[in-house]
Amino acid sequence: MSRENFLERLLGGVDVAWKPLGEIAETYGGLTGKIKSDFDGGDSRYVSYKNIFDNLSVDLKSLEPVNIAESENQNFIGFGDVLFTGSSETPDEVGMSSVVMTPPDEKVYLNSFSFGVRFRNDVPILPGYSKYLFRSGLMRSQIAKTASGVTRFNVSKERFRKILIPIPCPDNPKKSLEIQAEIVRILDSFAELTAELTAELTARKKQYAYYRDQLLRFEDGEVEWRTLGKVACYSTNRIHAQQVDQENYVGVDNLLQDRAGRGNSSYVPTSGRLVEYKPNDILIGNIRPYLKKIWHADRFGGTNGDVLVIRATDTRLNPRYLFHALAVDRFFDYMMQHAKGAKMPRGDKTRVLEYQVPIPFPNNPEKSLAEQARIVAILDQFDALTNSLTEGLPREIELRQKQYAYYRDLLFSFPKPTGNKISSEA
Repeated sequence: MSRENFLERLLGGVDVAWKPLGEIAETYGGLTGKIKSDFDGGDSRYVSYKNIFDNLSVDLKSLEPVNIAESENQNFIGFGDVLFTGSSETPDEVGMSSVVMTPPDEKVYLNSFSFGVRFRNDVPILPGYSKYLFRSGLMRSQIAKTASGVTRFNVSKERFRKILIPIPCPDNPKKSLEIQAEIVRILDSFAELTAELTAELTARKKQYAYYRDQLLRFEDGEVEWRTLGKVACYSTNRIHAQQVDQENYVGVDNLLQDRAGRGNSSYVPTSGRLVEYKPNDILIGNIRPYLKKIWHADRFGGTNGDVLVIRATDTRLNPRYLFHALAVDRFFDYMMQHAKGAKMPRGDKTRVLEYQVPIPFPNNPEKSLAEQARIVAILDQFDALTNSLTEGLPREIELRQKQYAYYRDLLFSFPKPTGNKISSEA
């Protein structure tokens, strides 16, 4: 079915109004005046940056603790609010949205690097419609234009309020909500199919994590725990920016979350000197370690100071084994435990080198390398099943997500009124 026929059947020729966000909603900021100790426990809860970034709808079961005094005047979220991340390492990822789909049963606050949007009561907008709308290509292209920066991009609230929101049949709220509900129904069906595959993949990843932890747990006398700094070091070599391109430049933006490797970079520096990495080096995102960004390099390239480049120096250590030893939750928990900064935690490079790595059979190098190779062979099989984009579940999920994204963007490709194009300054 063509785009025009698809939309005609759905909309039936109804009008669509394009309203500046600032005219139909108010924006509010996240937590203010907080210091690191305020996040060490507390009886109040807040929505983290990661919670927004990772979810179409806010996960109210995964909130972070914070201390909020009775005298503080802090904004709290409400049902139907759309929450946005206010900054990111790339313009493509800035302003990611998540919707409050169920009423919180307590006052829930918002991360200081984020902001919220609350529609007026007289504006017919379903939360489910917002959930899909603000992740559509239509809105993402507008939102990206509201951000500016060089190494970090921040949303301009003034420009953000100018983005245009499509409201079908605005003069007939009942019909408008019916149309929105149909759009939500269609997209929910696609999301459900993907969710089933994702749940299966999550189960396999848990199985992978279990076996990884079991294989890296040794009996007393069979292992020696050595600090990372004794068996590896940081890369100190430098290369020129002219030596990198989209395929071999690595920043925190194109390191993928949850140990999924790397993708091509949307940003490539054109001047200056970069940290060199080479095959078998291990690259780790040092900003927000809880994202678990780690990659075992298979090429030569360059990176910046936000990425740690770890290079094995002990010939008795298999670099691939070291990668698996650092890909465990225990390592990223350790990084977060010693991270600096509450709002945008950054790993402590000195403390990272103090992390303890298990070396099997330390007094028998030949047996040690054989055991490391055995562990690597097993874990690599799990890695291919859970992370490979060319086979298995990850490939199937990728295809479903592309299909979902196609229909999502098709459903939101409402006709624009004549002479009223979306401004490039929005």
